[in-house]
Amino acid sequence: MGELVLEMRGVTKTFPGVIANDNVNLELYAGEIHALLGENGAGKSTLMNCLTGIYKPDAGEIYHKGKPIVINSPKHAVDIGVGMVHQHFRLIPPLSVAENIMLTSGKCPLVLKTDEINDAIRACSKEFNLELSPEAKVWQLSVGEQQRVEIVKLLYRGAEILILDEPSAVLTPQESVEMFKTLRMMADSGKAVVFISHKMNEVMDNSDRITVLRGGKSIATVTRDKFDKDELTIMMVGHNLERKADRAKAALNEVLLEVDNLSAINDRGFRGLKHVSFKLHKGEILGIAGVAGNGQRLLAEAVTGLRPAEEGKILYKKKDVTKWSIKQRKEAGMSFVPEDRLHMGLVPSLNLMDNLILKEYYYDKYSKKGILNKAAIRKDAEECVERYNIKNAGVEYPVRLMSGGNQQKLLVAREVKSGPDLLVVAYPVRGLDIGAINAIHEIMDEERKRGAAIIMISEDLDEVFEMSDNVSVLFDGYMSEPVPVDQITRKEIGALMAGEGLGETSIAELKEDLEIREANKKKEED
Repeated sequence: MGELVLEMRGVTKTFPGVIANDNVNLELYAGEIHALLGENGAGKSTLMNCLTGIYKPDAGEIYHKGKPIVINSPKHAVDIGVGMVHQHFRLIPPLSVAENIMLTSGKCPLVLKTDEINDAIRACSKEFNLELSPEAKVWQLSVGEQQRVEIVKLLYRGAEILILDEPSAVLTPQESVEMFKTLRMMADSGKAVVFISHKMNEVMDNSDRITVLRGGKSIATVTRDKFDKDELTIMMVGHNLERKADRAKAALNEVLLEVDNLSAINDRGFRGLKHVSFKLHKGEILGIAGVAGNGQRLLAEAVTGLRPAEEGKILYKKKDVTKWSIKQRKEAGMSFVPEDRLHMGLVPSLNLMDNLILKEYYYDKYSKKGILNKAAIRKDAEECVERYNIKNAGVEYPVRLMSGGNQQKLLVAREVKSGPDLLVVAYPVRGLDIGAINAIHEIMDEERKRGAAIIMISEDLDEVFEMSDNVSVLFDGYMSEPVPVDQITRKEIGALMAGEGLGETSIAELKEDLEIREANKKKEED
């Protein structure tokens, strides 16, 4: 490690009724990769927001290269070389990828040379294995692709102190290896890297030091020679986590869902899901791996009715539901946990009770003649909170005040409380700590044992191997044949995620995609 480039001493930050950071200490050295661990709500984001000028600490001091400094704004942080990819993205949806990157780059000329800018962004993204289309509008991108934009935005402006929250979450195993090689090169060149992750093996393999936060306090900083997985877990959660028993292999008998030659059009007018076929049995978890943006969202939305099928059939309980509405599918026993819990799954400004009945408010149990039965809603909400251990300030408070892990538990609880026969879950534990991950997985396992069929979309191969009975990979809209999870290796899945053996689009299909896009464009003009 090189010189001490940044130090936070006794940093305290409070909000009404909450001490988010309590006398926290953190040291960052040039030439190191420093991991920051802690449960959701442990104070990690608040601490980093103090470092990047979003919040001003109530107490404590920050030193930059040995001199005390007050970071007044995010721009001030950028000016001194501090950059961060936040958990909730700082992007402007109507603007393009290139426009979002240039806005904060400090390299924006009065007259934009679009081709040069696009070429520079392509080169930067390609260099770090984060392929992007500079011309694409941000609103057209999946959550994973938006995260890539944030990562490239940070790398493009050349920050000297880099803070990355789950930077490998949208990468294949091979790309993850390359990303950490890149981070190591940055550290070796003199940059300080803060790497936030909930993947214990990843943290232990790639960091030089680890600082653990729990309950707003800095518990300990551990050097590489003293890394121990069990001890780090205890530091994070304050106790031992019970080991889950080995899952019995599902008895695949009755077919619940059959998808035949399914294709769908993405938001940019292209066919983003291409001729997908598979069968899903009762009591089976089908894990679908792949880098975000390869058709995962289209598949989930097509199956649950949020997006029309361009061709193909969806058979559910032996009935053709291809043209059924969302409500019809829900009442037939389908549930969906979307990838974006705050913008698609929950309404942040509504309270826990209202969010819990969003899809059932018209049931006789909850309303009669347009008048809500508040007592019944509160009773169910409190039972749900107790059953799924959802920590909250009160069921009448907005869910935006809850931590990410508890928001996700609420979202999953809402979708399973009606006892669905089919559950589609997209990235169920993205950005969650080890305790919340364990809780979500237990809920899914309970549903599977009950007999529900589950489609689980994930980029985390640890999760895919732990939870799935069978696994498929999506690449460029194509889906591989489902294979029993014990008959395929991580290397083979990684190869499929990189497109080896999938996605060989014929010239005829490319022409067809272009024709569809032109037809859609003409409809908009008319």
